Amino acid sequence: MEEVKTQVAKPKLKKPKKFQVLLLNDDYTTMEFVVEVLKRFFSKTEEAANAIMLKIHMDGEGVCGSYSHDIAQTKVTQVTEFARNNEQPLMCVLRELSD
Repeated sequence: MEEVKTQVAKPKLKKPKKFQVLLLNDDYTTMEFVVEVLKRFFSKTEEAANAIMLKIHMDGEGVCGSYSHDIAQTKVTQVTEFARNNEQPLMCVLRELSD
């Protein structure tokens, strides 16, 4: 009797796409509030939060972090709700990173 060799095929999985969470500059949200958001929702140190806040102020936007889609979307929702509850117009968006 002939022996048959079998080989298990491993599925080729793609890495999940990453998304950047960004804060956008506006003329009304205070710098202190932006720093608080960065510390509270993105676990930034005081120094890192201030550096990102200044980048947002100077360049119009700043990256808070890169996450999978679900986590990025949750962060955007949390920040937006927190901003509205504190009567701040701060905009938080996500951007897909290209491979």
